[in-house]
Amino acid sequence: MLRDPYTYVTLSLSPGNPANVGISFYSPELRAGAEVLDSGRPYFAITSPSVDVTVSTTAAGPVTPRDVEIARQIVRAASRYLAECERLIEQQADSNQLALPGVDGSVA
Repeated sequence: MLRDPYTYVTLSLSPGNPANVGISFYSPELRAGAEVLDSGRPYFAITSPSVDVTVSTTAAGPVTPRDVEIARQIVRAASRYLAECERLIEQQADSNQLALPGVDGSVA
């Protein structure tokens, strides 16, 4: 079952606890990028037509060792996501080839 693309955002507020924001992208309209501001501060962003998420240095200040570790975590997670997407697209292509010869299941 195919669904239309969407972005899902939740906000949870509970007295005495920090707010919790959850963002899930299910859209081909995503863009990912990284830039360095004129101040020299780097940032990483994931954007869609409806929501933007930006990651930058601790307290918007100088880069810390923890900032470097977070950047490494982003790279590792993105690499795993890429590998899984590539594996699945290849698997889907193989499955589609098996469904031939007439694409719609008919014999050519």
